[in-house]
Amino acid sequence: MAVSDSLSDDERKAAQMGAVPDFDFDTPLAAQLALDTRRSITLRDSTFARPVQTRVLTVANQKGGVGKTTTTVNIAAAMARAGLHVLVIDNDPQGNASTALGVEHQAGTPSIYDVLIGEATFADIVQASPFSENLLCAPATIDLSGAEIELVSIDSRETRLRLALRRYLVDRGHSGEARLDYVLIDCPPSLGLLTVNAFAAAGEVLIPIQCEYYALEGLSQLLRNIELIQGHLNPSLAVSTILLTMSDTRTNLAREVAQEVRNHFPEQTLRTVIPRSIRISEAPSYGQSVIEYDPTSSGALAYAEAAREIAVRGAESTNTEGASA
Repeated sequence: MAVSDSLSDDERKAAQMGAVPDFDFDTPLAAQLALDTRRSITLRDSTFARPVQTRVLTVANQKGGVGKTTTTVNIAAAMARAGLHVLVIDNDPQGNASTALGVEHQAGTPSIYDVLIGEATFADIVQASPFSENLLCAPATIDLSGAEIELVSIDSRETRLRLALRRYLVDRGHSGEARLDYVLIDCPPSLGLLTVNAFAAAGEVLIPIQCEYYALEGLSQLLRNIELIQGHLNPSLAVSTILLTMSDTRTNLAREVAQEVRNHFPEQTLRTVIPRSIRISEAPSYGQSVIEYDPTSSGALAYAEAAREIAVRGAESTNTEGASA
């Protein structure tokens, strides 16, 4: 019998990891290749631990272009691929998350807009992504762009998403459907009623931060707004996760920004950093997440590793009082 045949899977992975050479920032391409190889070994055939309860995370940052939607759909897709049951709520009128998950969201499609104004339930609108039976999406249509105005005159306008989501989670349990492990809510880059509803519905906030000069611009205002939500609508809401995105490790700036964020938020910031990646940029034009478009690319491996890190944290400590059944 060959020695490798007698090794456990963990031992085999450890041996393979030990064979990958180390490189520093002086050789960025080699360093990235080695990192991708390690991630590929770690993630191969892996399943993610389920949280004790459904975790509801709102993905938010008032600064545009930091990768909120990209983060939402790729974390969700990676989790679904690793065996978890995930729902993405597309709470952004642009509907980009719906596009990336391959679900119908043309005008007239039952959508999150209908849930917010009380004309439908989540059960009426949720669609399964064609990429995974574990991946569900509550789509957004262009109708959502008018919801901010319509919600102003509706009772409980800040908590309508929370109430509808709670009802859906409870009804899934009563009907014998698989319990959702994660709910990820994609938000527009503004603090209107759509984002307030998302904060009120969640137990946690995931903040993507771009590794650039103005990375922390507006973050203090976002944190103050979250404190207001905690004080008035959702006392259990917590910033649990910060993910560094669009990093170019060849530059000193990216490394300095990453260190600054870690200094400010040492507990919340994930070890995984999402690199700038052509594949991540290309995937939306094909109506896919990068997890589906090119699962072996640096961007896909990074998002899969970030999803694994979130799942590990969730298995250890779960804060889901915001909307869990």
